[in-house]
Amino acid sequence: MQMATAMSNQADAKAKDVEGKLESAAGELTGDVGHQIKGKAKQVQASAMNAAEHLKEGAKSVAKKIGDTADNIADNIANEKS
Repeated sequence: MQMATAMSNQADAKAKDVEGKLESAAGELTGDVGHQIKGKAKQVQASAMNAAEHLKEGAKSVAKKIGDTADNIADNIANEKS
């Protein structure tokens, strides 16, 4: 389930990036500065969405490593007592 959510978030970010590039390009073609700015803003938003997803993945990885280390320490303590 988490993998599907991560993929969905990445797809949303990619779609937002493409949307921003298209809007920015349309603004450049028509000389509409407003659309250029809105397009660039959407690209920045997409970058932020990607960064947030990478942070979540990194935090999950660190939490798993900490949990595994705690399990190993507990196993070592239990083995020393027996």
